[in-house]
Amino acid sequence: MDIESGSQNDGAGMIRLTLEGVAVRRGERQLFSGLDLTIRPGEAVALTGANGAGKSSLLRAIAGLLTPEAGRIRFDDKGQDLDLEVARTRHLHLIGHHDGFRSGRTARDELAFQVGWCGGGPGGIDEAVRALGLEGLMDLEVRRLSPGQPRRLALSR
Repeated sequence: MDIESGSQNDGAGMIRLTLEGVAVRRGERQLFSGLDLTIRPGEAVALTGANGAGKSSLLRAIAGLLTPEAGRIRFDDKGQDLDLEVARTRHLHLIGHHDGFRSGRTARDELAFQVGWCGGGPGGIDEAVRALGLEGLMDLEVRRLSPGQPRRLALSR
């Protein structure tokens, strides 16, 4: 597994992610150990590697869906550690391999359902749709969207 990072913007108001000595094991297989990484506000990271190298497992550990065997995962804002659950709930959005949409619903109905299910209110939906350029897609059934469009719909959630 390889990790490359680069700066994208000044990162104002963003959270820093730090991994210290993180190790992940799946069953009897050690995927990686001793992983140290800091992603500063405004940086982008490319996570690459062969199938089974641990890329998805690393993301699941950061998201709190998988407990690392060793090490520490921290989120901080201007040097102040954030509670992991609060940080993951308010500042982290993971889009996995499956988007969880029902193909027969329109994008509008699916987004409204998903946002309501996750405890969000309807107020931000229009803003998210505009920000991700989804206005012309909202009346289409999810199954009719191109492969990238459901990803944008998932991000709008």
